[in-house]
Amino acid sequence: MKGLRVLELSEALNVDISDLLGVCAILKFKASSRLSILTFEECKLITDYYKNNN
Repeated sequence: MKGLRVLELSEALNVDISDLLGVCAILKFKASSRLSILTFEECKLITDYYKNNN
């Protein structure tokens, strides 16, 4: 497995999918829908983003 879908990560982080896609846009990731696949490195960066900004 290469990573997680946006949907799976949003459920794991308990955040709205549209909010997570917004973070992907801020971080310049190519995720465009809830079925887009994020690498584990991207998932870590997103998780760190939420930790640092909440």
